[in-house]
Amino acid sequence: MGFGYGAGAYQQVRSHGSVETADAHGLITMLMDGAIERLVKARGHMVRGEVAAKGELISRCIDIIGELQGSLDPKVETPLVPQLNALYDYMSRRLLHASLHNDPRVLDEVTGLLQQLRNSWAMIPLDARRPQPAQDPT
Repeated sequence: MGFGYGAGAYQQVRSHGSVETADAHGLITMLMDGAIERLVKARGHMVRGEVAAKGELISRCIDIIGELQGSLDPKVETPLVPQLNALYDYMSRRLLHASLHNDPRVLDEVTGLLQQLRNSWAMIPLDARRPQPAQDPT
């Protein structure tokens, strides 16, 4: 599996607000960064017993993961799409568990998964980030 398939695993992501000039790759990166940042803050709130702030940040992180999951392109024929879909589902379920049980170790687990995914995403070469033209089946 090449890097091009990884970049193609996501559909075109629409931009809003201050990110209108970002490309699809940049927007996915920004979503991952936003989720990681919120998890780090949520962990601090969890440790300090600040339930409402913790819950709000974890909920927002679940929303971001849902956006990442929803941006996957099921038309791309690669095992990466269902694998990422399953990973995002797993992370969302783990975050619900962490919130309900005040378990910072689970937040650390999901943060680590997102960080690994983000680092891999950032390593995709520039030329592989552009959508690949559809190949003529004839």
